[in-house]
Amino acid sequence: MLGRGRRVAAEPIDPDLLVRAYSVGVFPMADSREAPDIFWVEPKKRGVLPLDRFHLSRSLAKLLRSERFSVTADRAFGAVVAACAEATADRPETWINRQIEDAYGTLHRRGYAHSIEVWEGSALVGGLYGVALGRAFFGESMFSRAPNASKLAMAHLVARLRHGGFTLLDCQFITDHLASLGAVEISRSDYRALLDDALSGTAAAPSGAVAGASPSGDFFAADAARGAPADTALASTVSGPTSGWVIAQLLGQTS
Repeated sequence: MLGRGRRVAAEPIDPDLLVRAYSVGVFPMADSREAPDIFWVEPKKRGVLPLDRFHLSRSLAKLLRSERFSVTADRAFGAVVAACAEATADRPETWINRQIEDAYGTLHRRGYAHSIEVWEGSALVGGLYGVALGRAFFGESMFSRAPNASKLAMAHLVARLRHGGFTLLDCQFITDHLASLGAVEISRSDYRALLDDALSGTAAAPSGAVAGASPSGDFFAADAARGAPADTALASTVSGPTSGWVIAQLLGQTS
């Protein structure tokens, strides 16, 4: 059910082309870590996670409030992508080849690609990364080396996107894991309508977004609001951990 276009031989992916591809609903994949080329994908059915429908289970809320893990943003982007590209027992092959890894590193340096990191002490045990464009965030991949670490990363991402005025969280494909968090599958035409709204700046601000949010989402709005009351902002810095208590409170207001 994948729409595969022309394959691109082993050469660097033009980052400007990559941004344009996202703007029309297309993203790259590879057959394996060592694959010499990539292909462009536009699914017939698209997975999205409505930001006001994130499912905060009691167990996840309890884990957030436990502060067992610390969660940061953009502290270890390269390490997150590398971890997502690793083979595991459940996933012997990955779609992230060297071209894709390098391309997203370039987008990160340009301010388009971001990561969420989950730490247990000094160990990176979970995380995710994706691309922010307009009011859309395109989730690319996640990993977990500790129970529920990827769920923690998603909870922090959703709270950050809501606070930053985003309207679309693209999950690409539905999995049981994502469905348990509130993700749904929609048609290509419905997805394009959501994408057009998110990129045009005409969509209404989502429930929970900061008043006066700009037409482009701000991935760091929560960090800029440091020192605001805990019930209205995420009191954190980009390099420092965000309070799980605050995340649970924000998500609990709309779940």
